[in-house]
Amino acid sequence: MPQELAQLLLNLVKEDAPLGDATTEAIIGDVEVKAVVLAKEDGYACCLIDFAEALRVLGLNANALKHDGEYFKLGESLMVLSGNAKLILVIERSLLNVLSIILGVVKATREVVEMVHRVNPRVKVAATRKTIPCLRSLIKKAVAVGGADTHRLSLSDALLIKDNHLAIIHDVEGAVKIARDKATFMHKIEVEVSNVDDAIKAIKAGADAVLIDNVTPTQLKQIINTLEALGLRNKAIIEASGGITPSNIIEYAEANPDIISTSYITMKAKPIDISLEITT
Repeated sequence: MPQELAQLLLNLVKEDAPLGDATTEAIIGDVEVKAVVLAKEDGYACCLIDFAEALRVLGLNANALKHDGEYFKLGESLMVLSGNAKLILVIERSLLNVLSIILGVVKATREVVEMVHRVNPRVKVAATRKTIPCLRSLIKKAVAVGGADTHRLSLSDALLIKDNHLAIIHDVEGAVKIARDKATFMHKIEVEVSNVDDAIKAIKAGADAVLIDNVTPTQLKQIINTLEALGLRNKAIIEASGGITPSNIIEYAEANPDIISTSYITMKAKPIDISLEITT
């Protein structure tokens, strides 16, 4: 992990300074300095220890001052580092960009989870595979630190039969049967549906979970009530997804699914404002 994060930072630096840092190279000599990463707003820590280890791989001295999930306030120090001034300055923006995104995901996730649990403590909030390219493992960790479920980490983790699969196969029951025949005992099978008839077919065919996608909270409640009346409600996990944001997530929670998945926490979370300041 430290080596992978170190390589990620190097890749970002290559984009930011393809021919080097012209300003630093022009006016800064070969000197050692100390620096601190400061919070410019309140938030919750995540991956600071991981990035401190990565910075040590790159030749800097770095120590995280907050553990995963620990609350911090505006003005608090999150990390201290020291070493070659040129290296610190060239890596500064890349480090801050990634960390600010991760910290934003943690905060947004915590806020959404708290909203849901205030009205329905049994419902889990989950992320989706919609994440910023090349940052998925970090963002998924931030989701977990924020108190939500990471869902699938990749296409390899579970069998989720989506609308485009069904557009090719045209058979919900058949798709579940094929998946069941080929899946290992470790793989769960979920089917994406948008109406009660397909939900019934998927559950009766043996799906472990049903993802009810792009329906209103009222429609979701009606589907769940129908499954309840047919004795199917508890035979599969019911997941709601599609267009769910903080503005409507309480209504979905009140409909009482088992899981609410949303890409809001991974794609629309506001980055936390942080800065790096040279201290000596």
